[in-house]
Amino acid sequence: MKKILVLVLSLSLLLLGACSMEPPQWAKPSKKTDVKDMKIGLSVSTLNNPFFVSLKDGVIKEAKKKGIKVITVDAQNDTAKQINDVEDLLQQGVDALLINPTDSAAISTAVQSANNVGVPVVTLDRSAEKGEVAALVASDNVKGGQMAADYIVKMVGEKAQVAELEGVPGASATRERGKGFHNVADNKLDVTAKQSADFDRTKGLNVMENIIQGKPDIKAVFAHNDEMALGAIQAINSSGKDVIVVGFDGNDDAIKAVKEGKLAATVAQQPELIGQLAVKAAKDVVQGKKVEKKIPVPLKLVTKE
Repeated sequence: MKKILVLVLSLSLLLLGACSMEPPQWAKPSKKTDVKDMKIGLSVSTLNNPFFVSLKDGVIKEAKKKGIKVITVDAQNDTAKQINDVEDLLQQGVDALLINPTDSAAISTAVQSANNVGVPVVTLDRSAEKGEVAALVASDNVKGGQMAADYIVKMVGEKAQVAELEGVPGASATRERGKGFHNVADNKLDVTAKQSADFDRTKGLNVMENIIQGKPDIKAVFAHNDEMALGAIQAINSSGKDVIVVGFDGNDDAIKAVKEGKLAATVAQQPELIGQLAVKAAKDVVQGKKVEKKIPVPLKLVTKE
């Protein structure tokens, strides 16, 4: 009898715990035709990177233009924090979620939580591996990686020794930019070093210092983003080596560095446009309209010429 009572109590507590994770009834979304009643949650991987600040600005500007309220949270490159942030946004009764994942695999549980309560999800710049995503708004990262490799071949010639600074492990942008780069580099270049610097400028500097010491004959570097590229330039300048660097994003500091001849090139994205298109997609989904599963944003190779 005691065993049965314990089992019943345990099941009751489990059910109560499950219920407590559900947003209150008023917080659950419903189809809306008036955008002025709409509330969007935006979860950004980190606002310590100018690219994602521009992305956030694009979201805010487009939402303001349409009269949509936006609640923004910064994951600070912490996957656990981002999952908690998304759960908090769901509790606040958002009608749609815009997520720029820190980690494409880890964010899947948060996407599935949104799916379970009927909140549509749009991902920005990076995808989610699991869960239902209404749309991914992003540049063609594979194509961008190929553009970078082609330019490096043009600048230093075939079979030259090169290095690669990779982004955050697990981020789809890291995988895709690396894939595009290696589509060309594996046949036309000699990639003698590659290491993650987590899309961070300081880590890019530190990693590049180590690479230069271990591989003194490298002629070029492809960095998966401009922040790492700018850090790599600092290390290269300190070493006195003649190594060209190609970045990815097209942020203001990188464009300036290209004009000054410090950075060879950057594969420029349009982060504000990514934010704007994500808001439009979220609005359409909430209003019951169909949207494309993948919404591409054009890239451009920026050089001094």
